Amino acid sequence: MNLSDLPRGRRGAALIGLPLVGVLALAGCSGGGSNADSDSAAGGSFVYAIATDVGSLDPHLGATSAAFAASKFAYDSLVNLDADGVLSTGLASEWAVDGTTVSFTLRDDVTCADGTPFTASTAKGNIDFIADPENASPLLGAFVPAGVTAEADDEAGTLTLTLAAPAPFVVEGLAQVAMVCDAGLADRSTLVEGTDGTGPYTVAEVASNDHYSYEVRDGYAWGPDGATTDEPGMPASVELRVVPNETTAANLLLSGDVNAALVIGPDAERLAGKEAFDSQAITGETWFNQAAGRVTADLAVRTALAQALDLDELANVITSGTGVRATQLAVAAPAACVGGDFTSALPESGADQAAATLEAAGWAKSGDGWSKDGAPLAVTFIHDSALGTGGAAAAELAVAAWTELGVQVDASTMPTDEVSGVMFGGGDWDLIWEPLNVNTPDQLLGFLTGPTPADGGVNFASIANADYEATATAAMGLVGTDSCDTWFEAEQALVGNVDVLPFASNVLTVFGNGAEFTGSDSIEPTSIRLQQ
Repeated sequence: MNLSDLPRGRRGAALIGLPLVGVLALAGCSGGGSNADSDSAAGGSFVYAIATDVGSLDPHLGATSAAFAASKFAYDSLVNLDADGVLSTGLASEWAVDGTTVSFTLRDDVTCADGTPFTASTAKGNIDFIADPENASPLLGAFVPAGVTAEADDEAGTLTLTLAAPAPFVVEGLAQVAMVCDAGLADRSTLVEGTDGTGPYTVAEVASNDHYSYEVRDGYAWGPDGATTDEPGMPASVELRVVPNETTAANLLLSGDVNAALVIGPDAERLAGKEAFDSQAITGETWFNQAAGRVTADLAVRTALAQALDLDELANVITSGTGVRATQLAVAAPAACVGGDFTSALPESGADQAAATLEAAGWAKSGDGWSKDGAPLAVTFIHDSALGTGGAAAAELAVAAWTELGVQVDASTMPTDEVSGVMFGGGDWDLIWEPLNVNTPDQLLGFLTGPTPADGGVNFASIANADYEATATAAMGLVGTDSCDTWFEAEQALVGNVDVLPFASNVLTVFGNGAEFTGSDSIEPTSIRLQQ
């Protein structure tokens, strides 16, 4: 099987930007009479500060970290994946994989928020929508294998998927897919600012770029391993509050006005003593636009831009001194593959080496800059504001290094949702700092191979790396973690061709006040317990 044999269409999805939550277990802390704490005795409200706006609430058409986190409150998946990578029940009570056949037996007591039953046919409708390339779901190819077909038997309560080719982590991927109920499938316009799922909460109010409010469902009893909403301390409401500024988020946490916040910059020091749990994530990752006509389509230019950087220094600055150099692409908890190290494939660094690379490729030094065929060496660089103060400082260092090399740099910063729009909307860019976080390597395939957004795909950087594709094809034919070493070899091919430059990995800390909760790539709603 070749990657090109898979049906044309979107073949990838990931958590775009920093994960809102990694693996969390926040113990209750005294909030000093805060608003969040004062409600806890009566069910109250759980307030979570998020750095970027959620955007559309349609769980099949968004791929940002904020969108994934929000979907957990209103929707369920067929199965659940815990922090240790262990699968547990969800909408399905049983599942099995036999080659290219994946079968699920659904619970018979699940209801949607409107009271209608969730059936095998409903589950099939979700798979059918995502699997159709015409619908342009970013979940296709990462969480739902391209070419999959679904059959439902409502009487038996079974869903059977037939894969076009083996998929090493197919059930783990489906654990990330929120299931929409029949009314939402019939009219997706209702899902933009509303919800229609089986989850423990329903959306009550949407104020874009400000907050998203949810109310608990009574009678919910089919969460992970049968978790329910009928538990002491379960919040009656949840608010996702958009707080782009880390200092503000830290202040709100300290005052008790929010229960949880991800803080990755210097403000984290002020939160020492607040209970928190950590999660691994790629935090520094450079993408190069290789579309025809872009200067970064030139391997020599990509190589020189990478060589000009002190990656150790950038990793230290972007993580505020708490992170390390990135060594593999898929690190989000629960990571299926561990122990990869692509650093040996990186080009030799240094300003002299960068200049020599440009000269060898026919670039001529002209004054303080470079030119080739009459065109100056100039790039447009965008970085995500959600990277915080560390990201801004690291970006300044990168711009200084490229400017010293003689590259003209037009730099700007944007919030995650706007960066995503540029990436997938054909925007003007040559380099982007936007981490894509996944827990299995195959979830990145669509971003690294296949059609571009203009042709219905998500290969936003227009990458065409034959060595990566051949090795990834071999990895896709293996089962589970037996594929990991082959995936690591594929990642070396990417980094060696400077198709992507991951340079920093960090343990992200979510700080909490007045609540306990757990999760993997986002908060598990049924685990939240408000504390007095």
